[in-house]
Amino acid sequence: MKILSIFNNKGGVGKTTLTYHLGHILAEMDKKVLMIDLDPQCNLSIYSILEQEIGAIWEKENDFIKDFKAAKEKMGEIAFQKLISEPRSIHFLLSPTEQGESDLETLPPPYSLTDGTISGKLDLIVGRLSVNTYESIISERWSKAMLSDPLALRTIFKIRNIAQEYSKKNDYDFVLIDTSPSLGTLNKAIISTVDGFFIPCLPDLFSLYGIRNIGEALDIWKKEFDVMRLLLKNGKKEIYDFPFVKFLGYTIFNAKKYTGVNDLDLAKGNYYYAQLIAESIQKYIAKDIAISKNVDKNIGSKSIMYTHNTHPNFAQRLKTPIWNLGKCDFDAYVKKYPEEAEDINKYKQTMPLQKDALEEIRKGYETFAKDLLERIELLDRPVTHG
Repeated sequence: MKILSIFNNKGGVGKTTLTYHLGHILAEMDKKVLMIDLDPQCNLSIYSILEQEIGAIWEKENDFIKDFKAAKEKMGEIAFQKLISEPRSIHFLLSPTEQGESDLETLPPPYSLTDGTISGKLDLIVGRLSVNTYESIISERWSKAMLSDPLALRTIFKIRNIAQEYSKKNDYDFVLIDTSPSLGTLNKAIISTVDGFFIPCLPDLFSLYGIRNIGEALDIWKKEFDVMRLLLKNGKKEIYDFPFVKFLGYTIFNAKKYTGVNDLDLAKGNYYYAQLIAESIQKYIAKDIAISKNVDKNIGSKSIMYTHNTHPNFAQRLKTPIWNLGKCDFDAYVKKYPEEAEDINKYKQTMPLQKDALEEIRKGYETFAKDLLERIELLDRPVTHG
């Protein structure tokens, strides 16, 4: 099992759209995948399931987020066991550690996103707007972790621990963690303790600065974790003895296509920045944490580089990957949400013309996933930079 994160210091690059579709295509490729929504904006959860279902999950947890111990005692053991027999949010899972209580003895089931029509499996641990409070707790306990304080260490490594425990129980091949664009302590704990991460980029100036910021942050984070692990090693705490995150590369995502202009089929301005992105990756990130010297090559080449136009918007509304839009029951959706009828019906009319385009998008994600899987295999090999 590998724990992966899709991360950029710049928002609006299609990170969540990419995470959602990567999870689905891996499941279609016979993989077992768990997605964890650790972006306080909860976009991955909103993309995956109805907002009413998210609200229902949150509503039952509110008292536990405030005071886990008191809420559990008030609810009683029988009712509590029923509560954790249903999917719970990531903040619910983190709350015992955040509040210094004992870990859950039983893991709540994840939310299943597969319907039995594919050979793999895709599950989700729903996000929660309140999860940013966990970041302040990490900040408070960081210095104590350097002194091998058990609760502080548990706090920093809890997200990785949750991914591992769910994987043991459900035999996942991959855990995909969606994050915010922040370089704060929550993402420091996430990115530094996953097995690998990659960066989705737009070919623009802001992505260049995002890459630089990530590289500078990683340098600092690695030094801190190296010191922490050295102290832990001396204290024989083998549970925290795993390598610092490895960098899998980058992909240009959601750029506009201009056929025949250059080898990447990008407008001249975008092409200029696409070339600079590759240089920036080598300069700021492709150091001792890169899986190989080839991380400046766009993952999947041009397979998912270009904009999907309005497809992601409708895919999110209908809670399905883009390539399955042609199979959706639009009439049932309109019946449920009549206020969207005009918009949905216009889109529905284009479906006979979109069949080939949707299949090309699916093939593109499959190509991307195969390239990414080849890079993931390198995580267990010595890094080479020659």
